[in-house]
Amino acid sequence: QVQLVESGGGLVQPGGSLRLSCATSLSIFRLYDMGWYRQAPGKQRELVAVVTDGGRTNYAYSVKGRFTISRDNAKNTVYLQMNSLKPEDTAVYYCNAHKPGYDHWGQGTQVTVSS
Repeated sequence: QVQLVESGGGLVQPGGSLRLSCATSLSIFRLYDMGWYRQAPGKQRELVAVVTDGGRTNYAYSVKGRFTISRDNAKNTVYLQMNSLKPEDTAVYYCNAHKPGYDHWGQGTQVTVSS
């Protein structure tokens, strides 16, 4: 059974930083597009950032310039470096692995930005 395990969430003050990690048990991790999504209370889940199997990245407009997604194919892990955090970044952050015919999700990690 495929597992995606997020870590690194927590409580941080506005302007602070966090680094999320998503360790996976995917057998061919390098073939997957990896993404981070988030869901705030009362809102729909939204894409935050994605890194393709070829290493191309794309970001939601709201996080561009503040967040950086990266992947380590040797460790089957994807990361999300979040800087200059704002209260509106508060949400549960989910890791996603996607390739045609396959879609896997982690359980999520809570990120709370508050003073």
